[in-house]
Amino acid sequence: MEFGLDTFGDVNGKPYAQVIRDVVEQGVLADRLGVDFFGVGEHHRDDYAISAPEIVLAAIAARTERIRLGTAVTVLSSDDPVRVFERFATLDAVSGGRAEIMLGRGSFTESFPLFGYDLADYERLFAEKLDLMSELLDEGPVTWEGSIRPPLRDQQVYPKTESGRIRTWIGVGGSPESVVRAAQYGLPLVLAIIGGAPARFAPYTDLYRRALKELDQEPQPIAVHCPGFVAATDQEAVDILWPHARRNLDRIGRERGWPPATRDRFEADVTDGAWHVGSPETVAQKIAATVRALDVDRFDLKYSHGPLPTEHLTRCIELYATQVVPRVRDLLT
Repeated sequence: MEFGLDTFGDVNGKPYAQVIRDVVEQGVLADRLGVDFFGVGEHHRDDYAISAPEIVLAAIAARTERIRLGTAVTVLSSDDPVRVFERFATLDAVSGGRAEIMLGRGSFTESFPLFGYDLADYERLFAEKLDLMSELLDEGPVTWEGSIRPPLRDQQVYPKTESGRIRTWIGVGGSPESVVRAAQYGLPLVLAIIGGAPARFAPYTDLYRRALKELDQEPQPIAVHCPGFVAATDQEAVDILWPHARRNLDRIGRERGWPPATRDRFEADVTDGAWHVGSPETVAQKIAATVRALDVDRFDLKYSHGPLPTEHLTRCIELYATQVVPRVRDLLT
């Protein structure tokens, strides 16, 4: 069982440059405290500071020794798979083989007009680019043809990695089609559980394992990504997090037509939904329940939320690493 931390580099009143430097320090702290994985998301909007995650991860790699470093997620639909492979193979080299890629379509769409893509091609872009990416991951000569870019003919892509393959996941929000697609390519699965009770995603983990077997693919790990926050007590965690989470939820909600967030709804999600919030014991118990319900191999806590101040993020990381993770391990034995 592995335990990770994810952040999008949420802007919290500091300049973008300082937010990015703070994320580097948080990754270094996570490594020092024994966390297994540190993931940073890719966004192209003003409320998140990280648009080039590989550079942030490389800065963390230079100051760490063991923690695995990856994205949460890389928006493959609006990127070039060849360049994605090259950047991550380079990160794998500078980190001593610790790079991971999490591929996704992204829940935000700002990158499409930014890089000249039509949202009408949303599905086709991801499907074809994932197909090419799967070829590149084998690190041999690539011959590939699609409708979104010129074909490749017996093309080598460099640098090659020392291990021969970069650990690459597919991040999905819970559609059966996306789950089956991950199985078709034999890639590990990450379920982004951002709403509802985690146990309701059990049919998706079951579907993924059945699909792997029916497609004659090797068994693959499953991870979950859930929002959460740890403080000294349950009440303190909710009181600290709520105003910052509300600002974040309401901003996204206005863009997507959601109703305004309410504290009652938020506390219900903390009690029975996707949010893993509270004291170390409360969060550990909920993580253990999520892991048991879904039978997953890694749990990633998305610990940054809107303008939550840096000191609270740092304390959350410390409590997660030193109290929550050891307690979850005890609960699962």
